[in-house]
Amino acid sequence: MSAQPPTPVSAPGITIRPMQATDAAQVLAIYQAGLDSRNASFETTAPTWQVFDAAKLPLHRHVAADTSTGQVLGWIAAGTVSDRCVYAGVVENSLYVHPYHHSRGIGTALLRTFIQSTETEGIWTIQSGIFPENIASLRLHEKAGFRVVGTRHHIGRHHDQWRDVVLIERRSTVTGL
Repeated sequence: MSAQPPTPVSAPGITIRPMQATDAAQVLAIYQAGLDSRNASFETTAPTWQVFDAAKLPLHRHVAADTSTGQVLGWIAAGTVSDRCVYAGVVENSLYVHPYHHSRGIGTALLRTFIQSTETEGIWTIQSGIFPENIASLRLHEKAGFRVVGTRHHIGRHHDQWRDVVLIERRSTVTGL
């Protein structure tokens, strides 16, 4: 499939655009703020930009920026699920919004843009693993058409506690599934 930019989907005062290397410091700071909440990921420290950049698919990285200041307020990106060719159309998304900018429609705008981006490129499944305590993220994804596949009980330890992860997925509505 040809790479065409997704149709911008935005919230008031927000521009959704492709993530750039110049966004690195802001993206990683937002990532760390999410990790500090203890309900975003098993990770505890944001990676370097080089590690982040290598792990995320270039065509499916977007930031939400304030239209007046250019400040990055949130981001979404995808990583591969497997190197096996049968999973070439399956990605796992990560979505983070700066804690001072929750409830502004930023997550919704990022997720809509991301879905358009993946469907343009023939991705047939987007999946994510979310801690059950992260109710806002679960609701956001549900509103975007994700469904719960199941719960992986005590799948890993995080801050000396066993944690569950809710596995969710969204199947493409345009790839012929």
